Amino acid sequence: MARNTLTAEQIVTAAIALLDSDGLDGLNMRSLGQRLGSAATAIYWHIKTKDDLVRLAADAVWNEVELPDIAASDWRSSAFALATGMRGMLNRHPWLGQAFSGHLLYGAGKMRFDEHSLAVYEKAGFAPADADRAAATVFVFVVGSTLDVAAEVSLTRRLSEEALREAVSRAHEIAEGFPLVRARLRVPAAADYSAAPEGSFEFGLRAVLDGFEARLGARPTG
Repeated sequence: MARNTLTAEQIVTAAIALLDSDGLDGLNMRSLGQRLGSAATAIYWHIKTKDDLVRLAADAVWNEVELPDIAASDWRSSAFALATGMRGMLNRHPWLGQAFSGHLLYGAGKMRFDEHSLAVYEKAGFAPADADRAAATVFVFVVGSTLDVAAEVSLTRRLSEEALREAVSRAHEIAEGFPLVRARLRVPAAADYSAAPEGSFEFGLRAVLDGFEARLGARPTG
């Protein structure tokens, strides 16, 4: 694909697909050019650096998060929907969680999400500074809830099945010395040592929102 027919949007879309399949370590201009059927030099006419490409790809996937209609529902329903949508997006693109720590990420897609999130918590009754804190608390909780998926994807790419089995086996051996962990691992549904118990995200998110609600209810009036 010649540089005059290649567009930045096409490059970013292809970069997201490459990141989804190969992760941050697998993203390079040569591989991206092969996916686009173009020389790597043609990409540089539109996007100057790999960091720029990661930033643009990261911002694009934020647009996948569906924004709830704040006016049509209560603040808790909106907050729950927004957090659930964010978690789904992060699980579809586990490289984004890694990118948070190594890239400067900004853009209209992320800003769109942040604006809506602040509006949800201001509707709940928080003052602007506390709405910011509430939004940040939920953001950190959601990111943390996706680390197991991101870690599993990264480890699966780097390690052989034999190495993974050996690590899990060793972890189970160590758990024998810790009764509470040992009891959990002996439940068939908990065979995956690294997995959180079913329903953990919903449980935790509701607990966070309960805390917000209690804080709002405890504020002095008059």
